[in-house]
Amino acid sequence: MRTLDDLDVKGRRVLVRADLNVPLDGETITDDGRIRASVPTIKALAGRGARVVVCAHLGRPKGQVNPKYSLRPVAVRLGELLGQDVAFATDVVGDSARATVEALQDGQVALLENLRFEPGEDSKDDAARGAFAEQLAGLAELYVGDGFGAVHRKHASVYDVPKILPHAAGGLIVAEVEVLRKLTEQPERPYVVVLGGAKVSDKLGVIANLLTKVDRLLIGGGMAYTFLKAQGHEVGRSLLQEDQLDQVRGFLSEAAERGVELVLPVDVLAATEFAADAEHEVVEATAIPADREGLDIGPKTRELFAAKLADAKTVFWNGPMGVFEFDAFSGGTRAVAEALIASDAFTVVGGGDSAAAVRGLGLPEDGFSHISTGGGASLEYLEGKTLPGLAALEE
Repeated sequence: MRTLDDLDVKGRRVLVRADLNVPLDGETITDDGRIRASVPTIKALAGRGARVVVCAHLGRPKGQVNPKYSLRPVAVRLGELLGQDVAFATDVVGDSARATVEALQDGQVALLENLRFEPGEDSKDDAARGAFAEQLAGLAELYVGDGFGAVHRKHASVYDVPKILPHAAGGLIVAEVEVLRKLTEQPERPYVVVLGGAKVSDKLGVIANLLTKVDRLLIGGGMAYTFLKAQGHEVGRSLLQEDQLDQVRGFLSEAAERGVELVLPVDVLAATEFAADAEHEVVEATAIPADREGLDIGPKTRELFAAKLADAKTVFWNGPMGVFEFDAFSGGTRAVAEALIASDAFTVVGGGDSAAAVRGLGLPEDGFSHISTGGGASLEYLEGKTLPGLAALEE
């Protein structure tokens, strides 16, 4: 895979596919982690005299222009982090984009409006996607892929444009791939994976693949209740995917056969309703009352998980242990994060909600070896899938 060092960028228009898909409250960015992660590559290119044209998506506007998903607030924040003005194009490949790019001088940066305002960006039709990719590629002379959070998507800006322009991987993608190789090729053992989040169905492929690689698998979050139910326990009104029970039973028996230690919660915080101020109590995970739902792992489970992480040499964590957005149910996620910080392991936080939780709970980001910017992309890589955006950069 070629890197920035392989490109001669001075005086040339370089299209950078970044991942700037940040959470917004109106026009206020509530977590700028992905923007900060994109800065080093953009800064490096601008510093070498490139005319940098950044493109990215935000949310799912479904091919329609929707002001709610405008990247304008991101352009302002990007400019603050770069310490220079970022010109903003009010469209993606139209008159504003062409004029904005045309006006760039060496070392200057522009951001195009949300790629997903264009139906061609994520079209399933190869011809429609290809036609949009040609327009996008027409704005630049070189392409740099740096949006790791989007490399698992076969989208025009990720997959088709690098087939048209000379291309290289940005620093963020290079760093992410290096970490994921470390997890998949020769991880130091014991290798422990912690999985949480709401649904088992989102992680079927990765669980199946990890059972052949890990020493220990810790399951928390909403997905734990499907595992507990598969063992025959009562889970009350907790999140449950009935259609996944057979699959989960298969995982339980495969783990036993392979000698993989699969660790489930032993107690949970069971609440009367899904609400921040819900009345709740600690109950055994095998006996959740019929009228209650588990919203976090309990104190004994927090201790158990911390103990199972203490001797690890490699840890991958994806998915919160409970509803961390509610203070009363954030303790389990905090406990796992703190156990990772305290360990001597190579620790990787697998993007998405886990990364948001680390920042939301005010934990030190440098307490982890690596915090990924792409939850879905990380999981698909660990699942052994070919990621279209990486495949395109490798060609």
